[in-house]
Amino acid sequence: MIRTVLFDLDGTIIDTNELIIQTFLHVLKDKTPSPFAREQIIPSMGLPLDHQIRIFTGMEQVDDLVKAYREYNIARHDELVREFPHVTEVIAALHRHGIRLGVVTTKMRLTTERALRMFGLYEQMGTIVTIQDVKQPKPHPEPVLQAIEALQADPATTLMVGDSPADIQSANAAGAISCGVAWSLKGESVLRQYEPRHIIHDMRDLYAIVGLERDKG
Repeated sequence: MIRTVLFDLDGTIIDTNELIIQTFLHVLKDKTPSPFAREQIIPSMGLPLDHQIRIFTGMEQVDDLVKAYREYNIARHDELVREFPHVTEVIAALHRHGIRLGVVTTKMRLTTERALRMFGLYEQMGTIVTIQDVKQPKPHPEPVLQAIEALQADPATTLMVGDSPADIQSANAAGAISCGVAWSLKGESVLRQYEPRHIIHDMRDLYAIVGLERDKG
């Protein structure tokens, strides 16, 4: 039985896809070796920000671009983010039924907490593990293991839900149960290559996985 559910943030429970894409396009304009378009951004989404910028620019020193990214991203955050369908309903139901909940993300804590508070999800999370809390981010197992430890959970009864290969790899390496979301911009077929235990097409599919009926409350 699943007793703990961990969620990635961007692209999984909070739709920040357009915010991320618009921020990269703005900050990296004229900074890449070849013309830069949104299609090039999607494959690396879910990796740490500095890693992505190095991939796109070929530059090693990217501190100024990371700073510019974060400034623009925060400025347009509230305008462009929204929750995915049924997220609020499902998380509230899981919490009400005693499922321990957490967020494991490669975002900074400031914007992670800001998004969770915007949609009334912050108080229901028993732990939040951000890029600032770990030495080795996803796809390494450290972030998932840290969340499991904080919740005094068992990897074997912990579900990790995410939209990127890094989420699935981190969960699998931690001994947790991996779950991909079919609404990932990367596409379901890409996620399946990393052998998630489950793929969900609707957030409410989690009810069956954790052994609950679709909540009516």
